[in-house]
Order: sequence, then structure tokens, then C-alpha cells
Amino acid sequence: MDRGTLSYCARGVAFLLLSVVPLFPQAGTEKAWKQLQSGLASKGDERVISVRVLGLLQDNSKASELATAALDDEKPEVRAAAYEALGRMHANTALQKIKEKIKGEKDPSAIMSGGRALISLGDPLGYNVYYAVLTGEKKSGAGLLDEQKKMLNDPKKMAQFGFEQGIGFIPFAGAGMTAVKALTKDDSSPVRAAAAKILAKDPDPKSGAALVEAVSDKSWIVRAAALDALSERGDPAVLAQVEPKLDDEKAVVKHTAAAAVIHLNDVKNQTAANKTKNR
Repeated sequence: MDRGTLSYCARGVAFLLLSVVPLFPQAGTEKAWKQLQSGLASKGDERVISVRVLGLLQDNSKASELATAALDDEKPEVRAAAYEALGRMHANTALQKIKEKIKGEKDPSAIMSGGRALISLGDPLGYNVYYAVLTGEKKSGAGLLDEQKKMLNDPKKMAQFGFEQGIGFIPFAGAGMTAVKALTKDDSSPVRAAAAKILAKDPDPKSGAALVEAVSDKSWIVRAAALDALSERGDPAVLAQVEPKLDDEKAVVKHTAAAAVIHLNDVKNQTAANKTKNR
């Protein structure tokens, strides 16, 4: 075989290899989609898992469509997973449907997940969900949660979701078993604590006022969360309401208050220094 023939054969082999190589990733993708579709078609926990992991697929129209369709599922845990996935993938195309669906939600898990999704998508309406959870009231003019108020004030229903939400809230290493035991009580305080933490990022002054009121809540978990949130908001104007909590009976609360007082005073002093500098 001469050199020309060898060269031609070599080019042919190279062309075949280049043609075949892309098929391997495609085959893997097809298998992956089939697996996900199988999970989505199941009736148990696999469906919830499969819907939730769709959130990993950002900028994927197929995943967005599947997650959006799951908002109509009869199971609240599937709907909660769908809200979570759509928020995580930043599926703005689903924003309107999320807003429509959440108005009729009565399951605490789905409501909270829907609120998180709205916040992730840049819609401040999501904060209204957490405001209502913390205060038991809706913000003026907000259309959410009219039908859900009874559910939000039902300790047994909230406790179903409270442990999952509350355990994710505890940022205090020193709380230990005391906090864990508190989270197993049949009340809504862990969920309200989680709501307080999320309101830290809500610029609405009404949320700030709700957090100030929450520093005197009967639940120490809520008090600690409210102080944590107020510190994060960084408004020194609330120092007068925060400082009395330095004498709180609960160690977690008074130590959180101490950190908040220090931070808010730092913000206050820095603001004053900047004003002096700019004169």
C-alpha cells in the first residue's frame, strides 16, 4: 500500500472517530433523561426526588417545563419540590404560574417552598409568605395567604413542617440538644424562626418592624432568629429594641443580642465616620 493510500485511510479513520465520539455523551444524556422520566412517572418518593433535582438543570427548557407541570401535582410534597426546583433554576418563565398556584396552597411545605421560589426569581411577593408565617398576618395589599391563615396558626400542621425548616435554621453551635428538643415540640416556632431569618433580606420596613416585635416573642427560638435577622439587616435604628435582650434568660438569645449590638454599633460608627469624611 503506497503512502497516498495510507494517508487517505488515516484521514478516513480520523473522520470516523470524530463522527463517533460525540455519540457517547449523547447516549449518556439519553439514558439520564430516561432515568429522570422514569422517576417522574413514579408514585412515591422517587417522584419527589426527580422533580427536585430538575433544579440542577439551569437554562434547560425541558426541565423547566417538567417542573412547571409538577406544580399541578395532587401531592403537596411534589408541588413543594417543583417550587424549589423552579426557584433554583431561576425559571422566570414559570413566575406567573408560581404566583397563581401559591394563592391556593394550603400545605405549609408547599407555601414555604413557593415563597422561596418567588424570592429566588426576584419577586418580593415571596417575602409576604414569610411575613405572614412570622406575624400571623398579611402585609397590607398582599393577596397571599387569606385562605391559609388557619393552617398557619394550626400547631399540629405547622409542626409537620417545623422540624425540617427549624433544624436548618439553627446557626448556634452552643444550642446543642436544647434546640433539638425544642424543635420536636408540637408548635410552629421553628417555622417562624426560619421565616424571621429569610426576612433579614426583605427591604420592606414592615418586615423590619415585624422583626423588632419578634425579639420579644415568647419562643426563644424566634427571639434569637429575629435578633440574628436584625443584625444582618444592619439598621442601627433598632439598637434601642435590641439592647434589652442582652439580659434575656436564654443564653442563645442574649449572646445573639450581644453580637447584634456590637455589629449595629459598628455600622452606626462607620456611617458617622463616612459622613464626617465627606463633609
